[in-house]
Amino acid sequence: MKGDTPEIAAEALKTGRLVMLPTETVYGLAADASNPQAVARIFEAKGRPRFNPLIAHVANALDAEMIAVFDERARALAEAFWPGPLTIVAPVRDRERVCDLARAGLDSVAVRVPGHPRARAVIAAFGGAVVAPSANRSGRPSPTTFDDALEETGQSVGAAVDGGPCAVGVESTVVSVLDGRVALLRPGSVTREEIEAVVGPLAEEDGQGHRSPGRLALHYAPDAPVRIEAEAAKDGEILLGFGPAIGDPRWSLSPNGDLREAAANLFRLLREADRTRPVGIAVSPIPHKGLGEAINDRLRRAAGFVG
Repeated sequence: MKGDTPEIAAEALKTGRLVMLPTETVYGLAADASNPQAVARIFEAKGRPRFNPLIAHVANALDAEMIAVFDERARALAEAFWPGPLTIVAPVRDRERVCDLARAGLDSVAVRVPGHPRARAVIAAFGGAVVAPSANRSGRPSPTTFDDALEETGQSVGAAVDGGPCAVGVESTVVSVLDGRVALLRPGSVTREEIEAVVGPLAEEDGQGHRSPGRLALHYAPDAPVRIEAEAAKDGEILLGFGPAIGDPRWSLSPNGDLREAAANLFRLLREADRTRPVGIAVSPIPHKGLGEAINDRLRRAAGFVG
């Protein structure tokens, strides 16, 4: 399937259809955030639980503040990291622009200005907020290429925009800015340290995880069982290595031990390894610092561990 233009995708959104949307993080399955029927089609296409809120993607920070109530710290985070892979959860301002189903009935809303220019072009042409969870079937590894996105949920879309391989490769960082506190709900490529450099020490999460997507215990999982912190592969396993001279170079997340390269390759290699129908997929130890926090979060959930 050849990719559609942002204008064609915007027209599909306006008529309540779903759209395959490229972002810098992963490919999304997009719908008009204000249209409950369109949003319901996302949950149906993905097999996603309806208690799991969706992220509203907007074209710029001004549009975000039409949806959410930002305080000074939320504005500082937006200025520092938007457009880019950071989602801010804040009190909802306009419940019509992001419908109740998209917010899972919460009094907060998750908003982001994506960094991918084609995503922003679609959103700008559409003229409203777009919810766009990852374009995988619920629980599966997120797609980071156009072909993988089409394989997962392409049969459900009215248009599909090809934006090339996703540069980041893991879903956005999610922070809540609620009740005077800033907490990290989901790690991503905007790291804990980078956020704290803007707003100071983060608060404990304090039970707000339900306000973020991607927090199910088993998530991002291929069909083959995943074993993490593996020093070597067992018989029949494929080892996704990290660092010099670890495993088959074809399956290396990063031969040089680069965390950003590992994040960009993570879901693609999980999916490619799974296609070979291995006994299991083993993954080398990944440092937990910086972006490694997000990579290990995804791997723990792929292995079925609560993170």
